[in-house]
Amino acid sequence: MSGTGSGESMGALAARCRALAVLRIRSRALAVALLPAAVAVVLLAGGAMGRMGGGSWDTARWIVTVLAVVVLLLAAAVAAVIVRASPALSPTVELSERAAPDLYRLVRDLAERLNVPAPSALALTPDCDSWLEDRTHPAHAIPGGPRRRSAEAPVLVIGSPFLWWMRVAELRAVLAPVVAGTAPSAHPDIAAARRFVRGLDAAVAVAAHRQGLIRRLALGFVGRIARLLLRGCQVHAAEMERGVAAAASERAQAVDYGLRIVAQEQVGLAYAGWDRLLTRVALPAWRMGRWPSRLDAGVVSALTELSRRDRLAEGFASRLGERPACDLLEEPGTIDEAASLLAARLFHGGPAEPGPDWSPVDWQQYPEEVVDRKWRTEAARLHRVLDDLGVPPSTGPEGPTLARVMDHLSGGSTGTLTGTGTRTESGTDTDTGDSLAAGISAEVAREEAAAPPVPQSPPDAPSGWGSDPLPLFPLQPPRTGRELLADHVTAMVCCAAVDTAGAAPGLDWLDGPALLIHGERRTDLAARVLSLVEDADAAPLRGWLTSLGIRPEKPVRLV
Repeated sequence: MSGTGSGESMGALAARCRALAVLRIRSRALAVALLPAAVAVVLLAGGAMGRMGGGSWDTARWIVTVLAVVVLLLAAAVAAVIVRASPALSPTVELSERAAPDLYRLVRDLAERLNVPAPSALALTPDCDSWLEDRTHPAHAIPGGPRRRSAEAPVLVIGSPFLWWMRVAELRAVLAPVVAGTAPSAHPDIAAARRFVRGLDAAVAVAAHRQGLIRRLALGFVGRIARLLLRGCQVHAAEMERGVAAAASERAQAVDYGLRIVAQEQVGLAYAGWDRLLTRVALPAWRMGRWPSRLDAGVVSALTELSRRDRLAEGFASRLGERPACDLLEEPGTIDEAASLLAARLFHGGPAEPGPDWSPVDWQQYPEEVVDRKWRTEAARLHRVLDDLGVPPSTGPEGPTLARVMDHLSGGSTGTLTGTGTRTESGTDTDTGDSLAAGISAEVAREEAAAPPVPQSPPDAPSGWGSDPLPLFPLQPPRTGRELLADHVTAMVCCAAVDTAGAAPGLDWLDGPALLIHGERRTDLAARVLSLVEDADAAPLRGWLTSLGIRPEKPVRLV
């Protein structure tokens, strides 16, 4: 390992220098706060010795003394808020040693090989990332658990998808640079600089959530001082963290370096598959009040499918014969369920606990309980909006039919719907798609507004993240009216296929809800629906329906 004459790496030396720069800013702030007091002491001492007597000196002595007391009180208030404010805490699934003895053993062996302190504990995050996190602040203590000492090593947070997708050797190689970061983290200067910056950041957050006139005035001053100091530390703190990362990377080169290059490819693949699983598969279920309880197990199926489809990923699936890292857990299913519930909370804003309107769903039940219900819910919403628009039913049997939707989008309209859901009569037939899209958007907005509010902190949770708005990491921006309309028309087509042609709802691990006809997934529906929605051209969809024996004039079952 390259380093200075004392054996310290260049990255660690750079991190120490930047940490000292941060601490100098803290010292300067303290000096500014103490300066009036020092001047007051000099004036008082001079008066006591008889060298600074007289009217002008007495006046100056009183003014400076009062100023010093005020400044000291303000400085004490700012320091108290900075010290007591709870730094941000990453939402994680706590992993005790009893729940994962083999994983703890792997991390400790890795720390021993790297000659660094072992992390004090392990935790899982429902994301494709891993990091070290200091949880020694008193506010981060788990209720009923032991309080952490400031000298303890940080907690190692591991991305839960890594445990299910990666093999044991790959996980060790990926974690090596992260675990190596405990060495610079243990340095007193770096640890003190980090605590100071985290305290400033927490104080700014406290000031941003101030309530009441007195608290607004007091915390407003504290917030301005904290922001000023934080701006002064920003560059030095960023360079310090770069130095820590460089030092950890240098130290980790001696452990599994060749395997780490291959494992990093798995990190990129895991991120791609995890993102698709969340946005295409989990999100539709979350919107319906259901949460897939085995997301991490599902990522294996998603990534295997991605490996099969992507020619660049050829050969990755052959790794599945090796021991997966989730075998290092005593009860992988229980941990997967906890991580899945946390993922729903972070990425969608779901409740912290299961309930009647927030129940888990297994992958075997997903097509019937999520996909089919999603289609029929959207089809019912589509026909409610058509009723509001005054669109007459199609000729033939009574009931909600696909023919009614197709005739309306490809023909005339008897009314338009405003963005608030109010119908106004109109004689035009050129804006049928826009009026229907506006109606669906208004209906969806009303349903979302009527949903009960999400509780902002789970029971018995540390106070580091419960006050943050949820979801913390929303997956998708709001959908446009045209996108919602295309989704609803697709749902209506799928309902007609299931009820009149023996089709079935299915699950594609990368694309989410899928229509299965004769056991095969149909991927050619989207273009035909877009022709109807965007161009008012129903011919492509009618030909597709006829070729598959789907009867658009027959009523379908709705929820």
